Amino acid sequence: MRVFRDIRNYFLRGVAALLPTILTFWLFVQFYLFIQENLSRHINGFIVKLIIWAGSDQPREELVEFWVNGKGQTAGFLVIFIVVCFLGAFLASVVGKTIWKYFENLAARAPIVRNIYPNIKQVTDSVFSQHSIAFKKVVAVEYPRAGIWSVGMVTGSGIKQVTASLDMDLVSIFIPSSPTPFTGYVIMVPAGSVIDLDMTVEEALRFTISGGVITPSEWEDLQLEQTQDSE
Repeated sequence: MRVFRDIRNYFLRGVAALLPTILTFWLFVQFYLFIQENLSRHINGFIVKLIIWAGSDQPREELVEFWVNGKGQTAGFLVIFIVVCFLGAFLASVVGKTIWKYFENLAARAPIVRNIYPNIKQVTDSVFSQHSIAFKKVVAVEYPRAGIWSVGMVTGSGIKQVTASLDMDLVSIFIPSSPTPFTGYVIMVPAGSVIDLDMTVEEALRFTISGGVITPSEWEDLQLEQTQDSE
């Protein structure tokens, strides 16, 4: 019936409009809460100690209530933000780059740390890099087990050592998570076991973010309806 089709289209249009904003807001809130709970509270506690040390007559309980649990708790977050900005500006200088490179060399030689730091650095570099990762194409692959198909993006060929050991051509595929596609899994599978999809990377990410609600055909229908409505 036309009524149900219209309701479905309106729902899909609403999801397409709201989901990116909601997810972005949720990520910022989670980031703020993490910083607030693990770092800002300690800075705010230090601010309370400074105020008491300066000779304030205000009871400690009131100071804690305002600076740690009340409106003043954003001060710690602002301090962290300012410090990180200054640190970024310093590391962008010649002196900062030299010092940071020396620190990284120490971390690369330190016991235990050298096994952890390079891996974490690769992750952060890929997330915060100003150069986007070039996905080659969108494919469907049987993952996490046979009979279940996932949408992923080919990022390159498999690790040479694994390819040589198995004596077969492998491809590396990034399987994005839903509804946050910037996280996911990287798998290596035989090149002949994937199905090439006639989808762009944007369409694949849109499909993932919407939990499979918005397929390329659904998105085309929505765009067509929006064009007709605007005419």
